[in-house]
Amino acid sequence: MEIPSEQPIDQGPMLVLDNAEDVTRLGDRLAGVKLIVLNFPKFTDGRAYSQARLLRERMGYTGELRAAGQVYIDQIPFMLRCGFDSFASAQKGFAEALAKARTLFSVVYQPTGDGRTTVNQLRLQHRRSAAA
Repeated sequence: MEIPSEQPIDQGPMLVLDNAEDVTRLGDRLAGVKLIVLNFPKFTDGRAYSQARLLRERMGYTGELRAAGQVYIDQIPFMLRCGFDSFASAQKGFAEALAKARTLFSVVYQPTGDGRTTVNQLRLQHRRSAAA
């Protein structure tokens, strides 16, 4: 499988992937990769969300995961939950919105690979501690 725009960076190798790439086929090619850039070609195309979750949750990728392309402020909380930790956006006020989004929700409902405890898990913990 050929990966578009695979090239070295100062800190180590990086991958720039189109949102149609099957990231599960990368396998051992992830070893030593410091940065993966996932592209959002259109606001309405969310395939890079799935790629990010696959990379983090199934493939165990721990390096930097960057969202690029049509990346907007209102997507930040969802991108953070999917495992993105850096962003390439020219939208005005993006940096301020990113800082706010990191603490926007105190509880979450859906489990993801970000390690946050879900509401259902919190409720179960509360019930167990009350029963003890």
